[in-house]
Amino acid sequence: MKTVIHRPIISTLHYALGLIVLVSMPQVTKAYEIDPDATIFDSPTTLLGVNHIGLSVRDLDAALEFYQTATGFELLRRETVRNNGAANTLFGRDDIEYEIAVLEAPNMLFELIEFSHNRDLPPRKMPVEGPGMTHTCFQSPASASGYKKFQQAGVEMLSRGDGPVDLLGQGVTYAYGYDPEGNMLELEQLDFEFLGGDRRSPEWIEAGFDMWMTQVALVTHDIERLTDYYARIMAFSPYREAAIENRPTFDAVADVDQLSLKATWFRMNARSKTMEFWQYRNPETAPAQGKREATELGYSFSIEVGDIQAEYRRMVELGVDFVSAPVRLGDFWQVYANDIDGNVFSLRQVVNPDSPYSVPRLEL
Repeated sequence: MKTVIHRPIISTLHYALGLIVLVSMPQVTKAYEIDPDATIFDSPTTLLGVNHIGLSVRDLDAALEFYQTATGFELLRRETVRNNGAANTLFGRDDIEYEIAVLEAPNMLFELIEFSHNRDLPPRKMPVEGPGMTHTCFQSPASASGYKKFQQAGVEMLSRGDGPVDLLGQGVTYAYGYDPEGNMLELEQLDFEFLGGDRRSPEWIEAGFDMWMTQVALVTHDIERLTDYYARIMAFSPYREAAIENRPTFDAVADVDQLSLKATWFRMNARSKTMEFWQYRNPETAPAQGKREATELGYSFSIEVGDIQAEYRRMVELGVDFVSAPVRLGDFWQVYANDIDGNVFSLRQVVNPDSPYSVPRLEL
C-alpha cells in the first residue's frame, strides 16, 4: 500500500500555462487520455515517485562546487566505487569506476556522478529543442531568488535580458541557463507577496529551505508516442496538454524567435513534482539518435518503487529496454533502462523501508 503524504503545493511552468489562452491542439489518435485530477497515486503499481535526478559530469569537483554554491543543498555522501561486480552489472560496463556525490534537496535527491571513462570527453551544450532530457528545474521564492544565486555561482544564462522573464505577469519568473559543463537548467522564482494566499506557498520556507527541485523535462520528436509510452509503463494518465506559440515571453525564456511547441505533464506526487514532455515545432525537435548509455554525460532520473522485482517483470512485459536485472548496490536495489526515445531512467527500491532517503521521507 502506498503512503500518500500531502505536502505544500509547488508549481512549475505547467501552472502558468493553465492561466493563458492556449492554441488549440490538432486532433490526433492517441491511447492515453488527459485526466486533470490524475497523479502517480492513481497508478495500481508500486511506483512511489521521483527519488532523484542524476547528472553524469566530467569534473565532479567543479560540478559539486557549482551546485552547492548555488543551492546550499546538503552533501549527504561522497564516495568512489571501483572493482564492484554489482556496479558493472548495473551500468552495463566492465571495470566500471566512478565517484558519486549525493545532495539532498527538500523534496528529492540530486546525484552527481563522474565516471572515469568520461573525464576526457569534450563539453557540449544541450540545445533547448533537445532531443533528450534537457533540464531539471530549481524553484525558489522571489525573496531568495534562485536566479541570483545561480548567477553568482557562475551560470551562463540562455534566456534573454538581465533577469528572469516575467512570463505572464502573475508573480512567477523563469529563465534557462547552463552549468559549467553545458547542462541546461531552469530557474523559477515565485513572488509569494504578489501571489498573496496562493496555495503553492511552501510552509517549510520558514524552516530555511529556500530552493527545491521540481521536474523531469524530456524533449521528443513525437510527443504523443512518448506520452503514451509513459502512461503505459507508469499506469496513470497525464493531467495536462497544451500548445504554445505567438508568446513573446516564451521566446525570451528559450531565446528562440517565434517559439512553437506542444507539451504534456504527469504529476509525480500529490502536488509538487512533475514529468513534463515537450515537442518543439519551431525550432523542430530532431529524432533521437539511438539509446544513451547509462553512464553517458548528462541527465537521468530515478523512479522509486515499492517492489522492484515486480515492476521489472511488469515493465519487461511492456517492452521496456533494461540494461540488466535489478541488482543491490549499497542501500538500494536498482536497475537502469532506456525509454522509447533512448533517454536513461532507473528504478530504485530502498533496502530499509524506513530509510530517510525514500520518497515518503524525502518530500518535506
